[in-house]
Amino acid sequence: MGMIAGLTRKDLMKIALVNPVARRCQGYHTTGTFMPQLGLQVLANLVSEPHQVDIIDEIFGAEQTPGLLTSGGYDLVGMTAYTSGATRAYELAGVCRANGIPCIMGGPHAWAVPDEAAEYFDSVAIGECDGIWPAIIEDAAAGELKPRYEGSLPDLSSGLGRASQGLDPINGKYDIGCIQTSRGCPIGCDFCSVTLFNGREIRRRPIDDIIEEWNSSDKPFMFVVDDNFYGVGEKHAEWAKELMRQIIKRGKKRHWFSQTSINMGRDVEGLKLAHKAGCCAMLVGLETFNPANLKEYSKGLNTKLVEEYRQLIDGFHTAGLAMFGCFIMGADEDTEDVVADTALKGVQIGVDIMQITNLTPLPGTKLYKRWLEEGRIHATNYPQDWERYTFVETVYDPAKMTAQRLDEMIYEMRLAAANEPWVWKRTLKTLLRTRSIPTSVFVHQTNAGWKKLAKAQVPLDRERFGYDPGDSERTRKLHKAFSLRCGKPL
Repeated sequence: MGMIAGLTRKDLMKIALVNPVARRCQGYHTTGTFMPQLGLQVLANLVSEPHQVDIIDEIFGAEQTPGLLTSGGYDLVGMTAYTSGATRAYELAGVCRANGIPCIMGGPHAWAVPDEAAEYFDSVAIGECDGIWPAIIEDAAAGELKPRYEGSLPDLSSGLGRASQGLDPINGKYDIGCIQTSRGCPIGCDFCSVTLFNGREIRRRPIDDIIEEWNSSDKPFMFVVDDNFYGVGEKHAEWAKELMRQIIKRGKKRHWFSQTSINMGRDVEGLKLAHKAGCCAMLVGLETFNPANLKEYSKGLNTKLVEEYRQLIDGFHTAGLAMFGCFIMGADEDTEDVVADTALKGVQIGVDIMQITNLTPLPGTKLYKRWLEEGRIHATNYPQDWERYTFVETVYDPAKMTAQRLDEMIYEMRLAAANEPWVWKRTLKTLLRTRSIPTSVFVHQTNAGWKKLAKAQVPLDRERFGYDPGDSERTRKLHKAFSLRCGKPL
């Protein structure tokens, strides 16, 4: 495909930025808090006058999107997509092209499989797009959109990375705000594309720019979306602590949470600063309690610290922060007991909010490449099967069980979570551990949303698998994990 030529230059363009959502998302994108797709707000901030920009976000529903695109008078449509949303993105690109609207795709999936994306879109943007987005707009205005653009890893000290905090979608309103203070992660897990997509070096934005953007948001709660807020070395840690000092000193008062690595649990000063700055919780990829699995994942930092998980989590609690612990199931060492054992042990070591998902080989990762070459990925009817890459379905063949058996184990966990009266109990535990009401409120709301999602999913699971788990040691562990009997003594 060549350039889209023959169009009259437009001095004023109307641009739509779209976040497509997979129909098989199982409620994960549409139940609970409505959170921005930050990348679209960042690109919107780079659209200069007199051009106009709208955001359409399918977390508010997908039915209206084709009509909004065709009736909005748009001169350019840009879409970002994670892998699970790629199939839907391709459908919407078809709507655009049928109506003569130039469309371009970026984001992690387009970066991973640009040739596939190019079959459906007029243009594909690979990598981080901040530095190339103004040129894309200029080319589109001239009717000369190129088939492919390649971004780099830009220096964020030049003002890049800032989002239009006040810009809500035309089809809904976000509940909270999102902000990014850095990009990149040095850890390089096999199952994660962040290090490959955003680089191994952690690139920081200027603190003054962050504070200015922080204060521009009117949202009562903020998600700091950094993949590794604290980092892995003293230099990273000191920068994070200085940012929190400045938030305390001159930032708008609000509560927030972020993502970090488990080593932050050692930094008493950093944890205290985080809580004083309004942080309620940190999301940490604990992944597994099995050192062999951590080695398989290339998660070296956790491999060194797995025996200290409980002590490190205690560090978060002592400072007033909750532990949002994430675990992934289905590594080659995992057996049929892994979900129940992980749920129980996670609660016993003090995890306040637990996320247990299926290991998913995303395109662009080392894991995907290896397993595809070994013939272990069975969901390969692309692009339709991309909708199955939702982290709640097993799309490959595990080593020590079938894919369906792993899905059944996750179903058993959801069933226990849906039936046990555990949410208030977990909230009270958090309050006793952290002595923080805002932290406990965050934990309560998040766990209540998770239980609501589990209750909605259980009937679908029951229909899919055709059974209710009986009374076994595994199910007893699961019910114990969602009871008051486990965890630290109260």
